[in-house]
Amino acid sequence: MRLLERVRKEWFMVGIVLAIAGAKLKPSVGVNGGPLKPEITVSYIAVATIFFNSGLSLKTEELTSALVHIKLHLFIQIFTLVFFPAAIWLFLQLLSITSINEWLLKGLQTVGCMPPPVSSAVILTKAVGGNEAAAIFNSAFGSFLGIVITPLLLLLFLGSSSTVPFTSIFSQLFMTVVVPLIIGQIVRRYIKDWLERKKPPFGAISSSVLLMIIYTTFCDTFSNPHIDLDKFSLVLILFIRIPMLKIVFAGHEHLSLISVPLLIYHPAQILLGSVLVPTIKSWMVSRQKGVKLTRPPV
Repeated sequence: MRLLERVRKEWFMVGIVLAIAGAKLKPSVGVNGGPLKPEITVSYIAVATIFFNSGLSLKTEELTSALVHIKLHLFIQIFTLVFFPAAIWLFLQLLSITSINEWLLKGLQTVGCMPPPVSSAVILTKAVGGNEAAAIFNSAFGSFLGIVITPLLLLLFLGSSSTVPFTSIFSQLFMTVVVPLIIGQIVRRYIKDWLERKKPPFGAISSSVLLMIIYTTFCDTFSNPHIDLDKFSLVLILFIRIPMLKIVFAGHEHLSLISVPLLIYHPAQILLGSVLVPTIKSWMVSRQKGVKLTRPPV
């Protein structure tokens, strides 16, 4: 019984293990063009579900109040799109004297110039009890900024440039992030009393969607024939863990090597973030209790 209770409590961690194992056994099921059609079910439906779920669960006041945290938004965007790319560039100058493949280093710099993740950032923030509204705003805003800033950063650090289809990327982000969030907020107005009375498991729903994303991400990783590197290069990339890549480097002869860090980073980011959820959540709970205890009585 204790084992069963433990499994129920840690169902998300068990789900991660099963998702990765399933992807390893049969990666063809979850790759683009496979039976699950992740290019539709994940890229559009899963992401839209996450933000509809957030729009349904969050109070309108929480979303509007998140907009006024200007210092927080500036810190996140500057850290992600200015400090991090520059820090990666400096770090790669040190790695350039090693025997690691130079195109892998370019791939790492490319990952460092990418905007913040959208779906996983919101889900993981919600899972640890963080400021979900702020996560939604910065994920969406950062993605829109990335449409312009990421190509400029790649031009600055790598000298690579191309024509980016701003309209199609902008419309996809708008339809999968903004529209579902607004619809969720509208629906919430009509069923607000029912939501407060029944308290649906929004967190479990978002976590289940994340498991699907994890599964399809690892399917792509395990099925990629280009991840065939010397051990030294691969180990370095794994320790660093750091749809615009194909646009900027379209037709490039070293695209497969440049893609490797991104292929490794995405599943590693999701996996590591998911593993750290219980630790960060308990830390946040203890911090919140400490704040309540030190707060003077009214």
